[in-house]
Parts: sequence; structure tokens; C-alpha cells
Amino acid sequence: MPNIKSAIKRVQVAERNNARNRFWKSTVRSMQTKVFEVACQEGAESKEALSKAFQAIDKAVSKGVLHRNTAARKKARLSARVAASSAKA
Repeated sequence: MPNIKSAIKRVQVAERNNARNRFWKSTVRSMQTKVFEVACQEGAESKEALSKAFQAIDKAVSKGVLHRNTAARKKARLSARVAASSAKA
């Protein structure tokens, strides 16, 4: 544990940011899983689930958790998976 006041504050800030980053990253992963499960089951609700996943990804970008190019790649891959699963059905 640091003794200097500024170092103590940096530890607290790092813990807070770590918690926020973990929350948003796990939210994005959960939404991706839910979208794929919904797309495999029903085609009608997949657009709504995809929209919610896109919202979560965009919020993660706005919070600074994900880079915008990473978000674009995740959205493109998710759209392709949903399209492929709906084409099979």
C-alpha cells in the first residue's frame, strides 16, 4: 500500500476504472451471447437483440472502455453471425 497521498489516490482511481471497465466488457460479452442465442432460435427478435447489443458496444466506446475500431469489428462480426444463422434457418 502506498504512503504518498497522490499514490493512494491513483490506486483508488485505478480500482474504480478497473471496476467500470470490467462491467462494460462483461456487458458487451453477455449481449453478444444473447444476440446469437436469439438469432439461432427466432429471426423476428434478432434485430431487436442486435440493436441492444449495438447500444451496449457503443456505450462502451463512449465510456472509453473499447476503441472505436474494436467496436466496429465486433458489430460487423456479430451482424455476419446473425445473418449466417438466419440464412441457415
